[in-house]
Amino acid sequence: MANDTGIPAALTRLHFHDCFVRGCDASILLDSTPKHKAEKESMRNKGIGGFEVIDAAKAKIEAHCPNTVSCADIIAFAARDSVHLTGGIYYDVLGGRRDGTISLIGDATKNLPDAFFNVTQLKENFAKKGLSLEELVTLSGVHSIGDCHCSSFSKRLYSFNATYPQDPSMVSTYASYLRAKCPRPVKTNSGVDPIVPFDPLTPTRLDNNYYKNLKSKKGLLFSDQVLWESSLTKKMVGSNIKHPSAWASKFASAMVHMGSIEVLTGSQGEIRKNCRVVNY
Repeated sequence: MANDTGIPAALTRLHFHDCFVRGCDASILLDSTPKHKAEKESMRNKGIGGFEVIDAAKAKIEAHCPNTVSCADIIAFAARDSVHLTGGIYYDVLGGRRDGTISLIGDATKNLPDAFFNVTQLKENFAKKGLSLEELVTLSGVHSIGDCHCSSFSKRLYSFNATYPQDPSMVSTYASYLRAKCPRPVKTNSGVDPIVPFDPLTPTRLDNNYYKNLKSKKGLLFSDQVLWESSLTKKMVGSNIKHPSAWASKFASAMVHMGSIEVLTGSQGEIRKNCRVVNY
């Protein structure tokens, strides 16, 4: 974190993107093979990072206690430490996850939420993983740290729908700020896709400012702002604005719950020697 303030957000996101696809089995870390493109190649995983931190941790752990700690556990512990470093929120993480042996690009598209999902779609997506609507709102607060590529939300600025070029649920001052950072997309594969912080005020502090931004109509993604616009979740957002310590406590519990999704244990899976490739 001292070298790169974006690392905690990357590691927390890595845990979420891992657990939602085949459970918390470190399938997100596997590199593509000549036969199969891996999860990390999916557009839903665009901008995902922190791999080198996991590699470094794995190398150190293997040197001390080989074939004992899984890559999946390392991701879970790294996310826990990231939450503690950025938000002062601490929780205990159970170990014992095993590493999966399959990673397919199509699984990411099927399982990870889209940036333009509405609340009903988000609720269904999280319910499939055994997470409640309250946990969905609570975990979305992680968008109080980290960055996002313009391509994930630029449609809200320039081509929202036939009636409104700009998403009416975004306040115009914030839209102007974003347009300055994100030029209108040009249909060329230039590879230029700038990043902006989810929370311009405290981009490296995990706090309830995310929810205040939603109330001010400054949610970055469509799937963020809908949490304030929908009657299903608006009161939950309001409660998280009023009660930051209660939100922090809920966030810790939800992270523990998420970290237990479809885990492999016992003799299932393996303990990878190198997090990027399955054992041979």
